[in-house]
Amino acid sequence: MTIRIATPHPPWKTLVLTAVLALLALLAAPGAASAAHAPKESTPVYSYAHAIRETVWVDTGLDGDGNGHPDRVAADIIRPSEPAKQGRKIPVIMDASPYYSCCGRGNESQKKTYDAQGRPVQFPLFYDNYFVPRGYATVLVDLAGTNRSDGCVDVGGRSDVQSAKAVVDWLNGRARGYTARSGGRAVTADWSNGNTGMIGKSWDATIANGVAATGVSGLKTIVPISGISSWYDYYFQQGAPLYDSGPDGLASAVESPAAHKNCTAVQQKLVKGAPRNGDWTDLWTERDYVQGADKVRASVFLVHGMQDLNVRTKHFGQWWDALARHGVQRKIWLSQTGHVDPFDYRRADWVRTLHQWFDHYLMGYANGIDRAPMADIERAPDAWATDARWPAAGTAAVTLHPRNGTTAGVGALGTRPTPAGQTAAFTDDPKLGEADWAGAIDRAAPAKAGFTTGPLTAPLRLSGAGTVTVTATPSTTSAHLSAVLVDLGPDTIRNYGGDGEGIVTGTTTSCWGAGTTGDTGCFKDTAADTRKVGFTVFSRGWADLGHATDPHHGHPLTPGKPYTLTVQLAASDHIVPAGHRLALIVAGTDKDLIDPPASRPTLTLDLPRTTARLPLTGGAPALARATAGSPTAGHPARPADGIAPPASLSRLP
Repeated sequence: MTIRIATPHPPWKTLVLTAVLALLALLAAPGAASAAHAPKESTPVYSYAHAIRETVWVDTGLDGDGNGHPDRVAADIIRPSEPAKQGRKIPVIMDASPYYSCCGRGNESQKKTYDAQGRPVQFPLFYDNYFVPRGYATVLVDLAGTNRSDGCVDVGGRSDVQSAKAVVDWLNGRARGYTARSGGRAVTADWSNGNTGMIGKSWDATIANGVAATGVSGLKTIVPISGISSWYDYYFQQGAPLYDSGPDGLASAVESPAAHKNCTAVQQKLVKGAPRNGDWTDLWTERDYVQGADKVRASVFLVHGMQDLNVRTKHFGQWWDALARHGVQRKIWLSQTGHVDPFDYRRADWVRTLHQWFDHYLMGYANGIDRAPMADIERAPDAWATDARWPAAGTAAVTLHPRNGTTAGVGALGTRPTPAGQTAAFTDDPKLGEADWAGAIDRAAPAKAGFTTGPLTAPLRLSGAGTVTVTATPSTTSAHLSAVLVDLGPDTIRNYGGDGEGIVTGTTTSCWGAGTTGDTGCFKDTAADTRKVGFTVFSRGWADLGHATDPHHGHPLTPGKPYTLTVQLAASDHIVPAGHRLALIVAGTDKDLIDPPASRPTLTLDLPRTTARLPLTGGAPALARATAGSPTAGHPARPADGIAPPASLSRLP
């Protein structure tokens, strides 16, 4: 449309012109135009070089360090200058993290940098480079007790969550912000429209989960990448200790010098509230975000590596299920990697999809991302499939039974109930783990009880989380259990046990958005790190048998007495191909993944009272088709190679 303006012109023409211009402005606004002419995405029309760079210290309303003054957290901001001049307010992409000065973010461990006046220069990752020119503000928040923020690190507790929630409140006019860490003048976010999306990996993702679980108004979406959903499940699973330290160790690793000096009382609470016996305490209740899923107002784009042995996949599974029960709008990506950001394994698709997600939920563009398939799942390195929903449609829990096979010590797995009186025994050996057990699946081995189907005659898909119920009789007063599912057969998979947990970082770079000398927006390229294997462990679960009678409190076992316990298997999505076998292994200490018990028990399984409930797509008929006419035992012993967990897992999520 061309508007011709004649000058001079009578007043009535001025009124008409004003009305026309107002109409055009309305039509240009996201969500207001007709479907045929509505914009579909934000475009890079604003200057990154001339963006406003500032820090606002937001009052959290807490006094974690007990100095008599409310804690202020530093919110570093980069936002385009043009919208404010035009009288337009903009949305915010926020990453709240404890890592900005101690450890860095991203594959290249980037840290925040500042100029001589303390203004932000480099923001880690690409969010500012890519989204600021498209009309977003990027806000990076130092959690309380880290970098330039006051207060204390409480590892997922009230202070951590309030650090970020207070900034969301400030962006919506409900909290106080200042131009300085102490004193300073009050400042408002008059440039923000209040729409906030939180993103981040690991601890950052965890805070996004925690803030969403408060139900805070203005938080429109979260994108948690490898996030914790319950801190108890980061340190324990069903009483079994996953790491040899507690949250106090994490706090020490990330806190600022001031927090290290002034937060000894908080450190003591972390020690006292997280005993290494695996018992549930009030500290864990405060840090369980799953219980707050009913308060979540934000949409959730969840991303996780199915071989993440740091923030293990139980976290995404239980969070996803809780969100589903409460009807939260959600999307999921599941990769074959370990603890890796999707920017480093599916870069172009990730940036494009994230752009669409934020455009829809923060700017209101009707781009269809909310109607796109719910799940993207990596089936082989760099080979992805989509599903309309997740877990996959038609998935149902099917019970499988272990039994003794025709070869001593080599068991079978099938649908027929196990004959009465059958048993299998193993002795805990902390020097061995899942790779050792799977490699010895076809021969008797004292440290595991293994059970396999015959070679499948059709592919079998497991989608979601299963359980293994065991009745075990211990020989000592303490015992831990591990249960793993294994795909027995050759494959090429991402090397999740390698240094890059499934990726390798190259020497070339590519740029994602605008840049400056201090923040180029360019990052090293990555590629898949692959490995040929003879088997793949794809789901795991661990438990302390002493918590069988009371999930929240452990008790000494009575040697010779049988105990029944259901081990929760971590969520996954895996297809066992035709010709491969599905295996269930039950054993004791899983080397490098759980800590051993005080004793070295022998456990005897009552096989008729031991079952696996697995989420099979297609349910029982699919299992029947895949196992029809297939023998269940008698396979020759042969060496097999798989990926073992890293000997030293990072204690920083």
